[in-house]
Amino acid sequence: MTDGERPERADFVRRWTREIIRTSYVPMARADIESFLRGHLDAILDALDDVDRAADAAAELGERLVRIHFTSPAALDRTLWMLGAELPKLRAAETDPATSVVVLGSVAAGYAGQLREQTLDEQEVIKRAVLQARDAAEEALRASEASFRAVFTSSALGIAIVTLDGTIEEVNAPMEGIFEPVCQDLVGRSVFDLADADWVDDLVEHVEALSVGEVDRFQSETRLSGEDGAHIWTQVSASLVRDSQERPDYQVLLYEDITDRHMLQEQFRRQATHDPLTGLANRTLLKTTMDEALEPAYPGRRVGLCYFDLDGFKAINDSLGHPVGDELLRAMAQRLNALATMESGLAARMGGDEFVVLIPDSQGAARLVEIVEHMLGEVTRPVSVRGHQLTASASVGVVETAVADTGPDELLQDADITLYRAKSEGRAQWALYDPTHNAEAKERFRLSSAMPSALRDHELYVEYEPVLWLDTAALVGVQAHLRWDHPEFGELDAEDFLGLAEETGLITRLGTWMLEQVCAHAVHWQERFGDRGPVAAVGLSARQLRDPELVADMRRILGSAGLPASKLIVGVPETALFDQRGDPIDALEIFAEMGLTLAVHDFGHAHREVARLRGLPLRAVRLTGDYLNSFAEPGGPDPLDEHLVSSLVRSAELLGLSVVGNGVRTIEQANRLRKLGVEGVIGPCAGGLASAMEIEAMIADGDLG
Repeated sequence: MTDGERPERADFVRRWTREIIRTSYVPMARADIESFLRGHLDAILDALDDVDRAADAAAELGERLVRIHFTSPAALDRTLWMLGAELPKLRAAETDPATSVVVLGSVAAGYAGQLREQTLDEQEVIKRAVLQARDAAEEALRASEASFRAVFTSSALGIAIVTLDGTIEEVNAPMEGIFEPVCQDLVGRSVFDLADADWVDDLVEHVEALSVGEVDRFQSETRLSGEDGAHIWTQVSASLVRDSQERPDYQVLLYEDITDRHMLQEQFRRQATHDPLTGLANRTLLKTTMDEALEPAYPGRRVGLCYFDLDGFKAINDSLGHPVGDELLRAMAQRLNALATMESGLAARMGGDEFVVLIPDSQGAARLVEIVEHMLGEVTRPVSVRGHQLTASASVGVVETAVADTGPDELLQDADITLYRAKSEGRAQWALYDPTHNAEAKERFRLSSAMPSALRDHELYVEYEPVLWLDTAALVGVQAHLRWDHPEFGELDAEDFLGLAEETGLITRLGTWMLEQVCAHAVHWQERFGDRGPVAAVGLSARQLRDPELVADMRRILGSAGLPASKLIVGVPETALFDQRGDPIDALEIFAEMGLTLAVHDFGHAHREVARLRGLPLRAVRLTGDYLNSFAEPGGPDPLDEHLVSSLVRSAELLGLSVVGNGVRTIEQANRLRKLGVEGVIGPCAGGLASAMEIEAMIADGDLG
């Protein structure tokens, strides 16, 4: 092993050397063979970052194998299989699978090219031997004949002596061995019988050109199929032998059996275009087929795309295991593929439990919906997997459109968005593409993708709503709100984008940034106004509350800002407190020990959960909902709304919690709520949204604190 060589690379070279020696006899020392293989392996691995350099290095390996006489087909076969299996493992960085396919194909191509050159050299030897046998003296003729026979009988290639019209006059043993699985008694047959119909025309053209002397040699690839469907692939190299008058006399055809190599290359091509688990087309083949289906081959051509997502597949994987899940995916893939093929379509796996069925030349939305419903019926048909009787269902996004109105990326995106709408409406449903819904969804996606840059580009900012305490008419605190000054959509409220942030997981970054801003503002107010500085309230989302780093982040932010914990109120959604994921109650208890004031947002949203708040370290609740709106009506609140608020306030009092009403517009509305026990209000009646500087000015003017 050379200095710095990895053990796994040295082990691979040793195994490779052993396979080469086992499959070929070459008078070289083992150490020399190892050195040869190691050098070429290093050249290939060093070039993997550049597909062209990697292809050149691989081709050089194939050529050198032939030059040093590793010409056994098994030597190439073992080399390709070992490189195909081990190459990705020998590279520290991740290697593109397409590069590996290029490397293996280049090794085979280099090997085949060099072997063809060697074959042509053998042809020349045979040709010279034949000419010498015809023109030399009898003794020289016997010597030439012996030389020719030696080559004829000992060559690993199949050799056929053929008349100018293509009739086989003589063959050697390897020639008989190549074609034995399909046909026997080659002598007397036409060479055109050794090729399938699709390959005969090309062969006829070459043989005729050779027989009349237009060319002296040619090379061609042919295929011959047996009754059992098996194929024999051969590389044919032919030479013309002329008589003493330089007139065409007969032909010598050399046949190289390339079946294994062709099948290996075909397998590599299939691996590059098909999903390994289900055998369906992958994204690469789907993209190619979509490009063809979207060609405007005739006026009014249409296309259909159906995006399937299995419902509840994760539960099957988690409960029964991935092997069962994989079997279920294969069963669903086979059913979808069978129906897609009946409609001249293509079924593809997009990954996970998502499939796409492409229907070129669609006959309209109504017909496409019929196909989808048929497919859904097949999906829901029970399937037996390892002793389990499973019934699956799927949601489907369906797009049917004129090819002139779309492109491949747009078509896939529209189907994906439509699928999302189908899933939001319930399981086992299909939804048909709707331009209005999709435009809204695309806008949401644009917002979602723009949020990370919004943080970086300082487009986000925090504003505050004052909190009015009704008994004293004092503005005692401020509720923080995240806002976005979007360069295209203008100023956006939190409800316009926080839901997206929650779905994508970006809420934790936004929430941390917001906490830092709020604490920085609150510290500044404390430093300038002392006890007159307002308490700042900030809300956490359900996903933030599950974040395992939340407590550590809170400690870090408070410490870094220098803000006393008593000057910060943390609000949490009631529904998030009893989420089975994470430890929200533990986080609340730690926050209470730190001195933070804890409040519940959307109190009473889930009435059955109210009693579960008993014993939690909470100080206040916030009422939010349409039932507060009728309290602003001139004739007074709706009786049912009044009863609901009264019961919620009573529940909070029994739990020892202060009650704050949210979204209160008028003083009259605030007074009616006060009579029922609401102690504080947030909303236009207490003052609208204001920046941190405006809050500071309000404190200085005595309007706050």
